[in-house]
Amino acid sequence: MKISVITVSFNAASVLETCIRSVKEQSYDNFEHLLIDGGSNDNTQELICNYSSYFSMCISEPDNGIYDAMNKGIKNARGDIIGFINADDFYVHNKVFESVANCFKDNPDIEACYSDLKYVGKLDTSHTERFWKSNQFEPGLFSKGWCPPHPTLFVRRSVYERFGVFDLSYHIAADVELMMRFLEVKRIRVKYIPDVWIKMRIGGITNKNYHNIWLQNKEVLRALTSYKLPSNPLIFFVSKLWIRSKQFLGRRSS
Repeated sequence: MKISVITVSFNAASVLETCIRSVKEQSYDNFEHLLIDGGSNDNTQELICNYSSYFSMCISEPDNGIYDAMNKGIKNARGDIIGFINADDFYVHNKVFESVANCFKDNPDIEACYSDLKYVGKLDTSHTERFWKSNQFEPGLFSKGWCPPHPTLFVRRSVYERFGVFDLSYHIAADVELMMRFLEVKRIRVKYIPDVWIKMRIGGITNKNYHNIWLQNKEVLRALTSYKLPSNPLIFFVSKLWIRSKQFLGRRSS
């Protein structure tokens, strides 16, 4: 069972090597790592040269944003299972791919799996800012502001072939829309694994300011409406605030 992991980047040379190493050091060796760069003008090209024999594919060219880059990665992936790790994220331990492979082997009927994630400081990655502890999916959760942590999600390539890739009409919430489409609408079979797989540095596109957070939530509500799922804004925002509060409280015991 081959795993494809896709990293998209743009001017992220200061953090990219940590990401690469966390993938490279995985104990499960049947994987490929694809780097889709948006034409960076920092030291990313130097890093790419240093790891040129390691990547199964490197693309460095202008794109139409992060989700366009992710779609390029899906198009070129050759693995049975596809996952994403952002340039400023890294795996917590070297058994992540092994856990993913074992999950699919032990549960041959499932089509995706996901786990937990920690938001950490930009400079001090040992400091947990938020602990995103997820749970098993149940129908109706997306209407309550829930979704799995996308960087922990691994999906069979056949799911993308059947149900499509990232919808570029969503500029900041295409990952949530895609997970909603797969889990809530198409009801793919999915399993939650209660383990922290990813550390994500704070300050990503979605959460870097309140404006982007607001835009993302508007797009999620648009997706709910487009799929004729319950989309009561009051229930959505109150539930999401409760989920976010638990993430901040959870950091103290993580």
